[in-house]
Amino acid sequence: SAEEVKLGAGVTLKDSTPIASLAKAPADYVGKTVRIDGVATAVCTEMGCWMAVAPEGDTSGVTVRLKVEDGKIVFPVSAKGKNVSAEGVFEKVAAGDAKEAAAENAKQDPKASQEYQIKATGAIIR
Repeated sequence: SAEEVKLGAGVTLKDSTPIASLAKAPADYVGKTVRIDGVATAVCTEMGCWMAVAPEGDTSGVTVRLKVEDGKIVFPVSAKGKNVSAEGVFEKVAAGDAKEAAAENAKQDPKASQEYQIKATGAIIR
């Protein structure tokens, strides 16, 4: 539809993994390509290099961070509050990157997990 914005490779996986499942047992998903569906709660305002996504209708504060290679995909700040489907490889964040993520997220979304993220290859924003 005209309202969909496809970023990168888009989304090809049919089934999504619940964000709550990723948060509950993250080690089970490391190295796997996953799709998530949810609502964007925060977007990097400097380079659009990351976005936090929460399950739709979930007020628990659980989010997963999508990270992209700088310049490959740019998440628009206007995505905040919109529905997002995204996919990529779920990974454990390196210690140095986790500190940077924690500092970034603390400003934007203090509840976002800093230990794991999805290295996104594509997303659809609607």
